[in-house]
Amino acid sequence: MVARPGPWERGRVLAALALLLGLLMVLHGYVTDRAGLGSLVETFLPWFGLGVPVLLAAALRRRSSTALVALLLPVSVWLSLYGGLLADKSRPGGDLTVAGHNVGADNADPAGTARALAASRADVLALEEITAQAKPLYEKALAAAYPYHTVQGTVGLWSRLPLSDVRPVDTKMDAGPLGDAKPADVKLTYTRALRATVTTDRGPLAVYVAHLGSVRVFPTGFWTGSRDRNAGALAEALAAERNERVVLLGDLNGTLDDRAFDGITARLRSAQDEAGNGFGFSWPAAFPVARIDQILVRGVRPDSSWVMPATGSDHLPVAARISW
Repeated sequence: MVARPGPWERGRVLAALALLLGLLMVLHGYVTDRAGLGSLVETFLPWFGLGVPVLLAAALRRRSSTALVALLLPVSVWLSLYGGLLADKSRPGGDLTVAGHNVGADNADPAGTARALAASRADVLALEEITAQAKPLYEKALAAAYPYHTVQGTVGLWSRLPLSDVRPVDTKMDAGPLGDAKPADVKLTYTRALRATVTTDRGPLAVYVAHLGSVRVFPTGFWTGSRDRNAGALAEALAAERNERVVLLGDLNGTLDDRAFDGITARLRSAQDEAGNGFGFSWPAAFPVARIDQILVRGVRPDSSWVMPATGSDHLPVAARISW
């Protein structure tokens, strides 16, 4: 008669899978970015935690003590990475409410979207993906609530407080000699980042609005070329910013786990991480699986951060309350 394997001998394959899952999450920065693999893994890194209950169910079915012990690694890693996001870290108060929204080029109701955003009573409102056709509609619908505004290419900033030192930010949408040869007025039509100073009673606040390049999944891999180039240029602009108080609002087309944003996150902090409740997923609006719409700060304190109700866009608006 052959003895059945004991609980420490069963489920060794499951144990190996659990260890691999934990190592992948803790060492994600070492995953090669060839064909964008590293960025793809980091974009959906929180969702790797779903492997834990699957492996747990299999380990319990196999009655494998080895697999159960091995699962402690991915559980510990996931909690160390994201456990802090599960608690509500918001606090009352705040001096200024800022909000950002990729309004969507295919938005069928831009005026309705603008009215919904104005109803949020944000003091500073950043919009991305403004089309030439929709621009007058946003300007008209937001005029009563926001006496100050600027639109640079496809991004805009509306404010209840005065704006100054407004200028486009070169995020290198064009690469190479051909792009460099284009005149400034041509480049302005598709500018996707701007910088402005908001005058507050607590002093000047530098506000950046950015919409980085899109990413695409192809049979050959995860294409992030323009997004990564834009992120590097934006990081350079932020490094050169002399104002000690900075807010960045934008659709970065990536999560902050992505190594492409190391130059940005080295200088700015996430309002959602510091003062939010949960992951704050913002895209796609119908079933959000990633937070690619960001509010990042320097020199101010986030007091609360939240995701606003859906509009006609495929993104959800995001907002934060900040104080000095």
